Amino acid sequence: MDLTDFTYEYCKGLPIEERYNLIDQLNRCSCSIPSNIAEGSGKRTKIHFAEFLTTSLTSAFEVETQLLICERRAYGSKQKLKECLELVVEIQKMIFSFREHILTGND
Repeated sequence: MDLTDFTYEYCKGLPIEERYNLIDQLNRCSCSIPSNIAEGSGKRTKIHFAEFLTTSLTSAFEVETQLLICERRAYGSKQKLKECLELVVEIQKMIFSFREHILTGND
């Protein structure tokens, strides 16, 4: 959820003409990450939970892509962008590891 907060804050500095493009997409993707983790945690099987973690992971890659597009266009605060990119990469690693742990059943 920290990434969602960071993303919303970063998006405040993007050009207004991106309101229905990058801003909307970034906000929806960043919300999708914790939402899918939460939804998956309520599923009955580890396999179903892992599917929701996969969806969450794909949303994290989507956020990263949208941020890289912003970087290429030199949009917004460079510092906030850097923080978002660092956090999203960390989250990708955490979700991937968690999903693999669930699927392999290693404790």
